Amino acid sequence: MIRAMKNNGAILALAALFSTGIVAITDALTKDTIAEQELQQLLQLLNQVLPATMHDNILSQNCTLVSSPELGTDDKMPVYIATKNGKPTGMVVKAFAQNGYNGAIKVLVGVDTNNTVVGVRVLQHNETVGLGDRIDLNISSWILSFSGKSINSADDKRWAVHKDGGQFNQFTGATITPRAIVNAVRKVSTFLFHHKNQILYQPSDCSDEL
Repeated sequence: MIRAMKNNGAILALAALFSTGIVAITDALTKDTIAEQELQQLLQLLNQVLPATMHDNILSQNCTLVSSPELGTDDKMPVYIATKNGKPTGMVVKAFAQNGYNGAIKVLVGVDTNNTVVGVRVLQHNETVGLGDRIDLNISSWILSFSGKSINSADDKRWAVHKDGGQFNQFTGATITPRAIVNAVRKVSTFLFHHKNQILYQPSDCSDEL
């Protein structure tokens, strides 16, 4: 009996070791592929948020790091700077909407140098399927409603959902999610406007963010 238990224990230990080894090998083999896929997705989204007609540089290669509570995190976040004929035309920043229904929502916000929002995309969220997930462009076109909107001040009353007296639609049965996105885009746009000159002329330093 004891010998059988020892044998079974040894077999289980070897099986666990084998499984761990397989996971480690798989991770090593797929790590570069995953990183490349993430980079391609980022490049695609950057060119959606700031269309190619607005720049002639490679956005991912012209990037700097910034930090501010207005970006929804204490971490430094990348700002991608668009230029055309050597002149700045816009910026795209990663940020977080912290008050989503199911937690923080990661967004990409693009503005031109006149502080008009050119585009917004959701990078990551955990919102409820069939309700809050309509912030995803694959589900609905709601996120496109930010394009062409400008902000006059940090407390611009238009930058709210209809239920709060603003200009943006909310979702039936899911006001919290769009409210979080609207507030985040408002804060990000205000931050970029107030720190535009500082950001545009900071040294590029984002290699770890790609």
